[in-house]
Amino acid sequence: MAILARTRPLTRTLNSIKSISTFTFLSQEPQLAAEPENVPPTPLPPNPASGSPMYQENWRRPVQSHGVALPQSFSPFQQAPVARMQAMYQSYDVGSLLNLFADWMTSQRWSDMKELFEFWVRSLDKNGIPNKPDVDLYNHYLRANLMMDATAGDLLDLVAQMGDFDLAPNTASFNLVLKAMNQARETEAAEKLLQRMEVTGKESQPDDESYDLVISMLFQTDQIDSALKYIEKTLKMGGMLSMAVFNNCVQTCIRKRRLDVLASIIEKCKTTDQNKALSPTWNMCYNIAEAAMEGDNSNLAFYALEFMAKWIARGEIARPAVLLSVDEGLIVSALATAGRTHSPTLLDASWAVLRRSLRGNKAPNPESYLGKITAHASLGSLQKAFATLNEFEAAYGKADQEIQEELFSPFTSLRPLVLACSKNGFETLDLVYYQLENLSKAQPPYKSVAALNCVILGCANVWDLNRAYQTFEAIGPSFGLAPDIHSFNALMFAFGRSKKTDEALKVFEHMIGLGIKPNVMSYSLIIDAHLISRDVKAALITIDQMVSEGFVPTKEILKKIRRRCVREMDYENDKKVGSLATQFNIRLGGENRRNMLFNLQYSTEFA
Repeated sequence: MAILARTRPLTRTLNSIKSISTFTFLSQEPQLAAEPENVPPTPLPPNPASGSPMYQENWRRPVQSHGVALPQSFSPFQQAPVARMQAMYQSYDVGSLLNLFADWMTSQRWSDMKELFEFWVRSLDKNGIPNKPDVDLYNHYLRANLMMDATAGDLLDLVAQMGDFDLAPNTASFNLVLKAMNQARETEAAEKLLQRMEVTGKESQPDDESYDLVISMLFQTDQIDSALKYIEKTLKMGGMLSMAVFNNCVQTCIRKRRLDVLASIIEKCKTTDQNKALSPTWNMCYNIAEAAMEGDNSNLAFYALEFMAKWIARGEIARPAVLLSVDEGLIVSALATAGRTHSPTLLDASWAVLRRSLRGNKAPNPESYLGKITAHASLGSLQKAFATLNEFEAAYGKADQEIQEELFSPFTSLRPLVLACSKNGFETLDLVYYQLENLSKAQPPYKSVAALNCVILGCANVWDLNRAYQTFEAIGPSFGLAPDIHSFNALMFAFGRSKKTDEALKVFEHMIGLGIKPNVMSYSLIIDAHLISRDVKAALITIDQMVSEGFVPTKEILKKIRRRCVREMDYENDKKVGSLATQFNIRLGGENRRNMLFNLQYSTEFA
């Protein structure tokens, strides 16, 4: 009792001690925590029969990730209590989450999509059942991972985890993996995945996008054969090629000179409704045409011109109109290709595109007409060739005299037509002559000295002097025309070739008497006639006449005379030829390579 009595004053002293601070929240006295308001009750555990892959986890903490530490904060629910997050997750079903992800895709909130999906699949719905996505929702999750630079291996792992939700990946799922492989240039893995898709179920069969991804990847890695194989397979299955893949195919085939393959692919595209609208750019059409003409591929050149014609038609109907025109030099090359490859289709297409490009504002250039004549002559279409010659004369028949002599010369410009007329000998020549005679009596009549000159020179080519002379005489009486310089030159060529030098000289003198001035070809033909008769001195006299008339002998003429001098051992005239070459600054060169043929020692020792 005495001890208790002594402790009471101490107790009173401790109770009378005041706190230094007057703020109540700094008081160290313990207080009870307030009860939370409107907290939902703890949900029941998931039904074991639901097949939830998360059943082995702690169901009381559904926001905890499966073996992976989730972010502590999530932007839509940053610093939100667990209860609030649970309530938010329970408010989303598959449909609403799809709509939300569709909105987030437009704003590219890929990180938010990935995190929300991971939280959502580990949460429970309002009925306490674990959330289960469908294939479309899971593909959104795959896309989010792809846009966040996930590797192809990571996406394959995620696709493999679809089986945990009783989901089977579809074509869109595998296409997302193919996109990741495309970015990493994993061609071998992409081909294997595509082959796996081809042998799996109907839902995961490869579509046009699948083949496009693999084909573009193969083109980028320069695996041409594999890419072309898949293009063939796509077209055979009735699939549709994308414009990017088509352009890559065109560029690669041109670079690798796979012109036949490119022509085959374009042809197959034209036969299908899905791909017939594919068309390369205007500049690429030029590249296709140039490569095709270099490789003498008439089919590919025709397709290139066809694409150009479509571009021209589109430009004309556009508003405002865009008037595109094909370079005429390209058309001339196309006409030459048509003649070399004997392609009437390319010939007609080239001329049609040229007419469409000119739009009637001007006539085609002489080179275009000559190219068309040469092509028809190569094809053996003499009637069309002479019809083109008629158009040519109508367009340029009133040009200057010198231009006419150059354009309508059977020795140079029209030589392909001459060769075509004399191809089968007098049979073809007679047929052409009678057709020209009938056309001269038609309505309207067609009379052409240039056409008759081709017949005269053709007769000379087959050594038929009589037909050449008869055709020359018929120019006036039968056709009502006057022979020109080319008519006389063709007749002189016929006489000179038959070693009738005197007759050739008479034709030359008769021409001068009619007031027709001889040209370089006239003097060259007289010189050839003298050389055939082995009269070098007369040939040099003709050169002197030629120089006095203001013409300059060509290198070919001087080389012919020198060659004859060497064979005849006429060294005196050979020196004159050398002085003429020095006078006109013509370098003749040596005849060493030609003389080697005459110095060969033939022997039967090794026979």
